[in-house]
Formats: sequence, C-alpha cells, structure tokens
Amino acid sequence: MPIIRNLLLPTCLFALCTNCSTPAPVQQAAEKKPAESTAYRVYVTNEVSGDLTVIDSATATVIATVPLGKRPRGIHASPDRKTIYVALSGSPIAGPGVDEDSLPPADHSADGIGVFDVAQNKVVRVLKAGSDPENFDISKDGTQLFISNEDDSAVSVVDVASGTVVKSAKVGAQPEGVKVTPDGKLVYVTSEETGTIGVLDPVAGKILKTFKVGHRPRSVAFTPDGTKAYINAENDGTVVVVDAVKQKMTGAISLGKPGEIKPMAVLLSPDATKLFVSTGRGHQVFTIDTATDKVAGAVEVGQRPWGIAVSPDGKTHYSANGPSNDISVVDVATNTVTKKIKASGSPWGVVTLDRVQ
Repeated sequence: MPIIRNLLLPTCLFALCTNCSTPAPVQQAAEKKPAESTAYRVYVTNEVSGDLTVIDSATATVIATVPLGKRPRGIHASPDRKTIYVALSGSPIAGPGVDEDSLPPADHSADGIGVFDVAQNKVVRVLKAGSDPENFDISKDGTQLFISNEDDSAVSVVDVASGTVVKSAKVGAQPEGVKVTPDGKLVYVTSEETGTIGVLDPVAGKILKTFKVGHRPRSVAFTPDGTKAYINAENDGTVVVVDAVKQKMTGAISLGKPGEIKPMAVLLSPDATKLFVSTGRGHQVFTIDTATDKVAGAVEVGQRPWGIAVSPDGKTHYSANGPSNDISVVDVATNTVTKKIKASGSPWGVVTLDRVQ
C-alpha cells in the first residue's frame, strides 16, 4: 500500500465533515476612493471658447472645463473665496489692426458678470453690469463690484445682492483696469486711450480726480499700505510708479523697447517684495524688486502673455498665453517655466484660490 504524505483534502470534503469547523469567510477590504486634492486651484478664463479651465495645482493638470458665456475676460474671487466673478461680453473680438466697422454688431444680451459658485463648479447667475464689461474689482466687504464699461467710457457700481447697477460715472476713453485701494475707500480706473487714471469715490459714485500715467494703462497694483501704486504703460514699455497719497506719477521703470515689450498685467507677490509684469507680444513675464524698483529678471513664457496670477505661498506664478493657448507655470525661485498646461480657447485671465475646507 503506497504511503501518502502531505495530503491536502479538497475544500468540498470539509463541508461533508460534521466535526470540522467551517473556515471564517475572508473579509473584503472596503474600496477607498482617492482623497480629493486640497491643493489650491487655478482658474483661467478662455476668451474665444467661452469657458473656464480649472487646474489642480498639485498635479498641474486640468480637472474641469466649465462653460461660462460669451467672451469671458476679467476674473476675481470674492473675499470669502466661495465665489468667482467673471466679466462676460457680447462685443465681438477685435484684434490689433482689425477694422471694427467690419465686425458684426455687439450682442449686449450676453453682457454681464457671471457668478461662479466654487463648491458647485458652475455659474449660478449673471449680474447686470453695464455695456461691454471687461474688467472689475470687488469691494472689501464683497457687496459691490466696480466694473469698466469700455464702449461707454464709464465705470459701473453693481450691488451684488440685487444684481443691478446702482451708480455709474464717466471716465476717460476705453477704461479697462479697475483696482480698489487697500483701505477700500477709493477705486482706480485706467483709461487706455486717454492714458489716465480716474479716482472713483465708490460711495458717492463720482470721479474725484483724473491724472496722467503714460500711454495705454491697463492694470493697477497697490502696495499693502496703500502709499504706492504700480501701473503699466503698454505703449511706453514701462511700469509707472505712482504716489497713491498725492495721486500723481513719480517715476517709470523701463522694461525694454516700446512696441516690442508691451507691459500689460501688474501683480504683487503675497509679501509685496516682487512685482510680476506680463508683456503681451514681448512673450515674457518680468520681475521687479519693489525695494529698489529695478528689474530683477524676466522669463519667456509663451505667446502674448496677458493675465497673471501668483500662488498663495508666492512660490509659483502663472501666465495666460492667448495665441499659444496655454498657461505657463513658473517657479519663482529659479524664474523658470516648469510646465505648460493646455487651455481650451485663448486664455485671458487667471486667478488662484485656496480650497475652502
């Protein structure tokens, strides 16, 4: 009789053995969903495709593309970070050298400020904002918007709760950039054609003063104490320095040859030690040392960099490059492009936003 060693009985025999205990079933581990990133997000308006590119900063990848409306440009977050406002316009795009008389008529029914709910990731309402809104800023308490109406040469004051224009004031021709002073008491409005700043009293809804700053100003950045402002002068190739107390120009920082370097957006780092400046057809973003008001460096980012944003920690900045249809990610410490992220259709404005927990 053969000797049988290490005999393993089939599993089915255990069921027939009344004196054997049934093995305990194996417990399946619950499937875990990957945790949602808590990193800050980057939101980019796309002027041609009419939507919003949402980027996760941890992976530098697009996680959503959300419809907004016609021609979204200016973009800013509410003080509580729960809402993003976007300027929408039904006016046709007119690039350099385009005869505006050859363009189709404006669709003013599309004009307004889109209210994007961050939690829902969608536009929940559109506020009336006057004709052809391009850019704007938000009051410190978040209750009002101050909006440039380019084709009306005006600035509108919009009550967020009611969604209506409550005041309007005439400014210089082709207003674009709008910035509230750090104390919230005044609003600067740039006028491209007249090369001026209109100083708005938001309570009275009146322009208190108008002063010259250079050719084609589009953007304003105030130092945290409100004593100084930086304003681009696109056609001069400079950034203008303004005494914001006396409300007058005190100097200019040259970035290069006028016509080749065309400063557009100006934005301070969170600690206000650096000023970042996009340069349109100059293809670069410049860094200015605010202690000396001298150029500290420049980095080539793409075609026609326009809107720029900086991360909450100040370590990264982003530029919207319209014709190349991408967003450049720049490491501030090394001043190098670490990645380019594809957008959906001519990116214009950028904002970064911490996740609300």
